[in-house]
Amino acid sequence: MGPFKAIAIVAITATPVHAQARNDCAARPVVIERLQSVYGETRQSIAMGDRGAVFETWANSDTGSWTFTFTMPNGMMCLATSGESFERLAEALPPMGEEG
Repeated sequence: MGPFKAIAIVAITATPVHAQARNDCAARPVVIERLQSVYGETRQSIAMGDRGAVFETWANSDTGSWTFTFTMPNGMMCLATSGESFERLAEALPPMGEEG
């Protein structure tokens, strides 16, 4: 096992809060399986970024844990940050020109 794989495996097995300060990556299916099976997180949002990167928010609404990831076109998924106290909001945006 190469040094990169060892680092990625450690990152995926870390708790979300411990992974917060690192930028660790592994194959997308490995990261998704870990987020779902260990933390009970499901995808809450998705957005396209520069250079084909896909940004996603994963969260567990029961425990409040959340993880922000990005996936590069080569299929590597990276943990950007994570934390606690996730809440789903369903609030309307204020009309253009008004602050709320």
